[in-house]
Amino acid sequence: MDKLKCRILAHSHPAIERLLRHRWSTAGIGSVALLGMMTAFALVPVGDESRVPLQTVLEQLATPATTLIDSGSTSFLREERIQRSDTVSSLIARLGITDPAALEFIRKSPETQVISRQFRPGKLVVAKAGEHGELIALYFPLNAKDVMVVVERRGNGFIASEQILIVETQIVVKSGEIRNSLFGATDALGIPDAIATQLAEIFSGDIDFYRDLRKGDRFSLVYQTLNHQGQPIRTGRILTAEFINNQKTYNAFWFQTEEGKGAYYTAEGKTLRKAFLRSPLEFSRITSGFSSARLHPVLKISRAHKGIDYAAPTGTRVRSVADGSVEFAGRQGGFGNLIILKHQGNYSTAYGHLNGFAAGIRKGSRVSQGDTIGYVGQTGLSTGPHLHYEFRVNSRQVNPLAVSLPDSIPLEASQISRFKAASESLRTYLALAKQITLATLE
Repeated sequence: MDKLKCRILAHSHPAIERLLRHRWSTAGIGSVALLGMMTAFALVPVGDESRVPLQTVLEQLATPATTLIDSGSTSFLREERIQRSDTVSSLIARLGITDPAALEFIRKSPETQVISRQFRPGKLVVAKAGEHGELIALYFPLNAKDVMVVVERRGNGFIASEQILIVETQIVVKSGEIRNSLFGATDALGIPDAIATQLAEIFSGDIDFYRDLRKGDRFSLVYQTLNHQGQPIRTGRILTAEFINNQKTYNAFWFQTEEGKGAYYTAEGKTLRKAFLRSPLEFSRITSGFSSARLHPVLKISRAHKGIDYAAPTGTRVRSVADGSVEFAGRQGGFGNLIILKHQGNYSTAYGHLNGFAAGIRKGSRVSQGDTIGYVGQTGLSTGPHLHYEFRVNSRQVNPLAVSLPDSIPLEASQISRFKAASESLRTYLALAKQITLATLE
């Protein structure tokens, strides 16, 4: 499979600056197209599958040769969990808000002081921002169930109020084509970043979104949004999706077993969940690979590097690559703050140079695949913030990018009939999304 070089596109326009914050891009693109195509989408109340609208509305837009498409009315929904090191300012910045007036209001308004009092790690905060980073709305959950502080822009100012949220779940059907990057395509369609991230994670076992994404790849997806008074306040999960990469088609259907465990499966009922994730970080870049001889950046001597180094900002969440238990969590020599996890069989993983550990991480505690276990730092022998990651078999380090990983436990035969019955309505939605894609490409 061809390895694609990443090209960084620089431009002073705010929309381009937003694209530059996204993580995956394809090469060989000579011009910038923020919106290469428009597709139709449908919003359908959950449980109303029989009334799926089949009307497709298409609008052909010519891309200007020398100007960028103006999307001044575009808004973006961002979700972030409060981290231990967060302040109100750092959280607002991670939410993509660059609005000093909004930050000043949140800090000083009497109606928003409860945010500071109940600012706790783990809370999911949602913001809706305009393309220039202006705050449109902020939703901060309070300790009381279903109660939020809602900050909204009104004219040139802001208002804040505590609201009991009556939430309606809707299903969204959308399709797109990769012109420059995955997040560029999803932004153009108004798909929240959290959904784009889910899409990448679902297919990450089959598609390397760092290297394999190609111009012309297509995707269709069906996902949930949670709305209050007609406005989205939080995303749900992707229910079904299809991704065509390099002319090969991959699909996924969400299914929950009778035991309450949910996962994604192919149309034939084959699990997409791998026993191990390939990377302990959602987004990063490799700065040092697995090697038998490497010049150590601190010690200035040549020695083996038995792991992979991922560059990332301090505080970036580190996730467990598989289910397991904590074998070690503490300080260890040049690793600095280190976590070692024991997994099924003879497998274990190590995570070094951490800034700190997630709540509850101690020797003997259990973790699930994808759980946050710590945060990127530069403790120990480190010249800058990064994660040192090791994959071990029988306590011996092996290259995690080359090792053949074990498969997950497949869906039991007794569950296949339930899965196929449960996925019928999802197939209807996915077929609608695929029809939109084909009609638009014609």
